[in-house]
Amino acid sequence: MKGLLTMSSIPSLTNMAKSAGCAAKIAQTDLVKALAHLPRSDDPNLIVDHAGSDDAAVYRLSAELALVETVDIFPPIVDDPFDYGRIAATNALSDIYAMGGKPISALSFVGWPVEVLGMDQLGSVLKGAASICSQAGIAISGGHSILDSEPKFGLFVTGLLHPEKIIDNAGARAGDYLVLTKKIGTGVLTTAAKRGYLPASGLDEAVTSMTTLNSAAASVMLSQNVKAATDVTGFGLLGHLGNMLKASSIAAQTALGANLSYAKIPLFEGVEALLEQGLCPAGTRRNLETAAPLTEFSASISSSHQLLLADAQTSGGLLMAVPEANLEALMTELKENMVANCAVVGQVVRALQPAAIQVGY
Repeated sequence: MKGLLTMSSIPSLTNMAKSAGCAAKIAQTDLVKALAHLPRSDDPNLIVDHAGSDDAAVYRLSAELALVETVDIFPPIVDDPFDYGRIAATNALSDIYAMGGKPISALSFVGWPVEVLGMDQLGSVLKGAASICSQAGIAISGGHSILDSEPKFGLFVTGLLHPEKIIDNAGARAGDYLVLTKKIGTGVLTTAAKRGYLPASGLDEAVTSMTTLNSAAASVMLSQNVKAATDVTGFGLLGHLGNMLKASSIAAQTALGANLSYAKIPLFEGVEALLEQGLCPAGTRRNLETAAPLTEFSASISSSHQLLLADAQTSGGLLMAVPEANLEALMTELKENMVANCAVVGQVVRALQPAAIQVGY
């Protein structure tokens, strides 16, 4: 029948997208210029807005209750539509967890090339997203859809938290240790798979990571009274750490930087070798260009190492700033809660200028 879509005639999801997952983010430097035109509210109940580059906005409803809201949308990072939905939902929910919140509801956003991909794959995307939301104890209650030449999917998520227990970008202090809860390298791995340098099975570990909710890590973070955290996504480890250091420098009224140890950062197997072959997302290169002016790399850190620290992550782990007094208990509790890849990767220090990062091996 003329016009009938068959499996052989339907292109793969990733081939329909120019960028994959969170690597599709607008460059930080460009985004800052655009956000400069966005006026800040004088509503005293809007506790957290866009100014601190936080993971979500927070609006106080009462002395003991606040809404935490976020939205995350991106093009396909894998070809399996069910996994695409799962990854997108996990990524969106992560912002709520990073702020110390509990998700309560979600709405979906879909941009879809109906005539090219049909509706069955979109149904699988929605099923995948719903499966993750079910794990988080919430439902997708509605949403919005548009026709688009490139597939896009994501969620608007609402959560709740206590207004005095917000975990934001501004709470890091000199001496805090930096703890990362997931491996780095999803941008490199998915780029290699898209270009045919990695079989689909080579993404299994990355897909498992990208579909693992940060809820367990967030629960530990709350129990250990952590004051500063973010999730590591499209701006890479260096970019999101830089945002935390800038916000914390303002809050502490002193310049804060960080020392990172490359050898302690958990990496997916094979990512360094793939980078040596030139398999690097464009978003990762943009991230490194943005971070470079404030980052000093020791001679032992190769160009591939530098790119990995800036690799655009999708549904990455939480990055926490943890006081030394809480560190041992936090690491023990993370491992007891099956956050297996958690690692102490560096420390917050006083610096000559805000967000200065030194990277050694």
